Amino acid sequence: MSIVWTILIGFVAGLVARAIKPGDDSAGFIVTTLIGIAGSLIATYVGQAMGWYTAGQGAGFIASVVGAIVLLFIWGLIRRK
Repeated sequence: MSIVWTILIGFVAGLVARAIKPGDDSAGFIVTTLIGIAGSLIATYVGQAMGWYTAGQGAGFIASVVGAIVLLFIWGLIRRK
């Protein structure tokens, strides 16, 4: 059930990250959602590797938004080329 919760948090985090990140992103709704989910998953696994979260514990909402913002920034760099 924790993976489902991580995906739901990632969905919302992607939307919030898109609203927070400045600039004109050409990514659509689905790409933004997938980036938010990936940001949430990355924040979860990095947090577990760093000892911030125990095994099976998902990342919080703020960490998920930060992960999604980082991935949106990387996505913007890739799309420019």
